[in-house]
Amino acid sequence: MIQPPRYNPSAGSAWTGIGWMALTGLLFVCVTGIVRYVGSGIPAAEAAFIRYAIGLVMMTPFLIKAFGMGMSPVKLGLFAGRGMVHALGVILWFYAMANIPIAEVTAIGYTSPIYIALGAAFFFGEKLAARRILAVVAAFVGAMIIVRPGFHEVGNGQIAQLLSAPLFAISYLVAKRLSNDEDPSVVVGMLSVFVTLGLAPFAYAVWETPDISEVGWLALVAAFATTGHFTMTKALKAAPLMVTQPVTFLQLVWATILGSAVFGEPVDVFVLVGGGIIIAAVSFISYREWVVSRNARTPPVGVLD
Repeated sequence: MIQPPRYNPSAGSAWTGIGWMALTGLLFVCVTGIVRYVGSGIPAAEAAFIRYAIGLVMMTPFLIKAFGMGMSPVKLGLFAGRGMVHALGVILWFYAMANIPIAEVTAIGYTSPIYIALGAAFFFGEKLAARRILAVVAAFVGAMIIVRPGFHEVGNGQIAQLLSAPLFAISYLVAKRLSNDEDPSVVVGMLSVFVTLGLAPFAYAVWETPDISEVGWLALVAAFATTGHFTMTKALKAAPLMVTQPVTFLQLVWATILGSAVFGEPVDVFVLVGGGIIIAAVSFISYREWVVSRNARTPPVGVLD
């Protein structure tokens, strides 16, 4: 079994992790909206490469510091492996974003937490407490209720997103392990290095010269996404995966609102019902984790006598 991540009380608490993950969701919804706006004008691999190359430039100061401190071959291998897997997931996600509705991309992406939850239990030994299992299951059911009418026909966009989910889950689990010892800026910076390298040959194969506006939009994607990876790593460092995972389902609610308000994608009763279940699940796990952490801090009777 892989050494489980250590949770340092000074790094945060369950509420801190929940807060960081909620902010992460908002940032990634911004990324989703911009990528959808840019559309299929640029090949998926090229758009992903430009986004990560710009992100790499943004992270250069942190990378100089990281390389100056040195890094073990094992840890470097973890960074490289994560980057290659993440690169494939990013290509598939960019393709899906250009071809299917925002809410559908987001909802299909929620198959990833299933892989993450299983991986956290298998590799990290995290306990699958009943309340956490119920919260994840309930939030997933809510996500599926929202997009149920859209699953009658499965095209290339849906298949691409289904394939990206386990790849992002692997990347997420490796990030969780790395966040045990590394500063969030290093984890994000090294991801930018190896994803950019992994995407380069795919981008070269389909390269089309982009115009300045397309590069500008992708630069904005890089800013939001790089910040989102940073806040996600902060969340991973503050709390267990099974605490932060249910919060990610709120992203579907925000993505549905974005799709309706900006891109004219219809909203129906299933969105309201599914969104209510998601919010209820997140509220429940947040409250239960607060109760558990409060009880853990309360000393038994007689200890302070």
